[in-house]
Formats: sequence, C-alpha cells, structure tokens
Amino acid sequence: MSRPRKHAVFVTGTDTGVGKTVIAAALVRALVAAGTRVAVMKPVASGAERTAGGLRNSDALALLQASNVPVPYALVSPFCFEPAISPHIAADEAGIQIDIDIIRQSFDQLSAQADWVVVEGAGGWLAPISAARSMADLAGALGAPVLLVVGLRLGCLNHAGLTRLAIDSSGTPFAGWIACGVDASFERSTENLATLEALLHEAPLAVVPHSGAAGGNSLRLAEAAVRRLEERLTRLQPS
Repeated sequence: MSRPRKHAVFVTGTDTGVGKTVIAAALVRALVAAGTRVAVMKPVASGAERTAGGLRNSDALALLQASNVPVPYALVSPFCFEPAISPHIAADEAGIQIDIDIIRQSFDQLSAQADWVVVEGAGGWLAPISAARSMADLAGALGAPVLLVVGLRLGCLNHAGLTRLAIDSSGTPFAGWIACGVDASFERSTENLATLEALLHEAPLAVVPHSGAAGGNSLRLAEAAVRRLEERLTRLQPS
C-alpha cells in the first residue's frame, strides 16, 4: 500500500490570540485519525516555562501531544524564549539570532519522518523575527502553503483583508482560511462571515464557533476542513 502524498502547511493568523493553536492541533488530530503520520513545528515561540528539560512553550506542547511522530522538543521549537513578548525582542534580549536555515533543517528532518508537517507561526503574518525578517520570510523559506486563521472579532475584516493581500504579494501559495470564534459577544457573525468570503475570495474551509472551539466539535469540523485542505494542497504541490 502506497504512503499518502507528503504535504506541509504553515498556519498563520490575523493576529495573536485568534485560535491558531486550537485550529492547528485540531487539524493534526484529524490527520492522525485519518491514518497519516503527522509531525508538528512551532519554530519560534515566545512565552515559555522553565522545566528540567529546558524552556517549554504550551502551544508547542499542545501540537506535540496531538502529533503521532515522536521527536525531540528542540526539533519542534528550535527557538524558544521565556518572556511572552515579540520574538525579535526576546531573541535580541537573549543574544540569539533566529536563524531560518536552522529552522529549515529541522523542518527537513521532520518531513523525512512524516506524511504531513503542520507548522504554526507566532503572531500574525508579518510578525518580525529579526530587524529585517518576519514570519512571512520563514514561511517562504519552508515552501509551505499558508493556512490563515481568522479570529472572529471586531476588526477581523480589516486584518483578514490586509493579511490576504500580504500573503498574495509574497508569492506564497494560499491554502485557504478557517474562521475561529474567539469573542462570544461578536455581533453580526453571519454578515461578517459573508464579508470575509468576499474579501478573501473564497469560502472558509471551516467555521469553528466560540462554543465549540476547544471541544469535540472542533475535531469534526477539522476533519471536514482536512478533506478540503488536502484537495487544495494536491493542486498546489503536484508530485
């Protein structure tokens, strides 16, 4: 029996706190349930706790828990910083340069062991990782199509539209978008979703409501999104 075609996806968001980890972990669980080998990365992480094994970021740990490819933490999150601040500031304070080549090497090692690699960025698409480079440069170096998570809250229309424009201008393939409910008081969600479809030029792969974002409902929605995502990636990454 042949192995599934290899895929990678870079999960970015319209901002920080929009549900990237919830969506990325749900996608990983859905892919694992479908019988594929799924590796994960949180290559740059700010906000970590000191443990006996070193600094550990909760988002990276959540992705690792969902994954079925056991690898060392250092491979999943090569650049992990303790303060919950912008990664470029945390790296500067630690006297460390975030090296995209090192991240690419880790990504290649994971790709060799998996059918899928799900990579979660930090912050939004243009979040800086150095004085001159951003998450957009990292995604481009990995060559992974971008999945955009749109946090459904006031301001999401502007953030989503600008992010899509920036992704398109970078030349990085767009894999689609998922809406994630992050504000229970968000008004006119149906109307806003219709506007997002117009701004982003396509329907969402899934809409995860606020009440189900952390529950079992997210897995069902992720499984449906995975089917659509695989179809898109097959077209974007022909063998």
